[in-house]
Amino acid sequence: MTAESTQVSYDTLIPNNVGLSSDRRVLKGLEQWHPEFLNWWHDMGPDGFQHVPVYLRTAVSVDRDGWAQFGYVKMPDYRWGVLLAPRIEGRTIGFGHYLGEPVWQEVPGEQRAALRRLIVIQGDTEPASVEQQRHLGKTAPSLYDLRNLFQVNVEEARHLWAMVYLLHKYFGRDGREEAQELLRRRSGDSNSPRLLGAFNEATPDWLSYFMFTFFTDRDGKMQLESLAQSGFDPLARTTRFMLTEEAHHMFIGQTGIARIVKSTCLAMRKNDLHDPYDVERIRPLGVIDLPTVQRKLNFHFSVSLDLFGSEISTNAAGFFDSGIKGRYRENGIEDDHQLVTATYSVLKLEQGHIGSVDTAALPALNARLRDDYVRECARGVDRWNTIIRKAGIPFTLFLPHVAFSRTVGEFADIHATPQGHILTDDEWHQQKHRFLPTADDEAYLNSLMISVFEPGEFASWIAPPGNPIDNKSANFKYVRLNR
Repeated sequence: MTAESTQVSYDTLIPNNVGLSSDRRVLKGLEQWHPEFLNWWHDMGPDGFQHVPVYLRTAVSVDRDGWAQFGYVKMPDYRWGVLLAPRIEGRTIGFGHYLGEPVWQEVPGEQRAALRRLIVIQGDTEPASVEQQRHLGKTAPSLYDLRNLFQVNVEEARHLWAMVYLLHKYFGRDGREEAQELLRRRSGDSNSPRLLGAFNEATPDWLSYFMFTFFTDRDGKMQLESLAQSGFDPLARTTRFMLTEEAHHMFIGQTGIARIVKSTCLAMRKNDLHDPYDVERIRPLGVIDLPTVQRKLNFHFSVSLDLFGSEISTNAAGFFDSGIKGRYRENGIEDDHQLVTATYSVLKLEQGHIGSVDTAALPALNARLRDDYVRECARGVDRWNTIIRKAGIPFTLFLPHVAFSRTVGEFADIHATPQGHILTDDEWHQQKHRFLPTADDEAYLNSLMISVFEPGEFASWIAPPGNPIDNKSANFKYVRLNR
């Protein structure tokens, strides 16, 4: 890596390690965008907590070790900035038509439209998740969870800054206009929704939030890993640093659901309950029954699968061949990295049956990335099942079939069970209450969403975490509420 600074400079309004103080055009553009961003944050950021000190980490370096410092800060005062991972000397493009050529420091003319599109789509997801989660603080199950929510929120907003910087720096007037649009769209708005379906869904409760951070943020990780391979070096460096923050978001989802499952299992054992489907006896204990966890899992997993797009995609093939978006961990794949004659097995619906079909690998890149994602998700579900198994509860969480409840791709026009069996329209409407969250589920979850703001205390439906943040005591006041 070069000697280029890994430290964050605070010599401008915008913390950065890209030398903004000497790039007057981009600095001026971002300084003009900054107050509009703050207006968006006040309007659409965490509702009711804007002036509360929160124990947050802030980036002071992009080094692997010691890249963040902890301290109390009010969220509107958080030092959002522009941070790129260090440049790798001699880096070359690792895939596609330009394999082996030096990476680009400027946008190639022929790749301009496609790169801008990818950056805008990635940028649009970041403020969307903040908007989806803005009311959750009022029902946080502990100060620990409240603080983690706000850490995710400010980091998603920083990821927005990362994409906006690229738009301002490399795409001129078009980029500046796209940056404005990122603040104009709203999650779930019927007139101006966010660009991807999963980011227009409501996040009404904390089980939904943990599912989102586990499943949907994991899709974000997969996409960022693919963009981190990009031949456009500023995009690759930007996403490499974003991945360090994204890991914490998925940790929150992984451990959040684990803590919910643990609380339920402990309550069942304490009350000598063995049937996980005995909801009428389990719910009065103030915990979330495992079948409801499964139905929520089914929903969020399927919605997140739609984010990968169609299994067969000429756009995905074009992104790869042109060197702007690689595969997940491209450098670790042992093939020619060009896929001119390669094939890949893709699930398809043929004559009413779902089966694997060998397909040209290049247009099947979305299917491959989705398969990588499914394998990662399965490992997380296995960890939750370990908790259930150790508690002696006869229940196993599982990922639904990729054909289940889809609105995008090969299976968008069919109904399938979580096991992958195809249903008629009538059968689906008769049975879907078994597969997806019901109004009764939502009402019960809503009844549990009562805030617990005493330091060291937790709502009945979620167990305490295994490890504190920054080695603080169990009773540490992660958020200083005025109450």
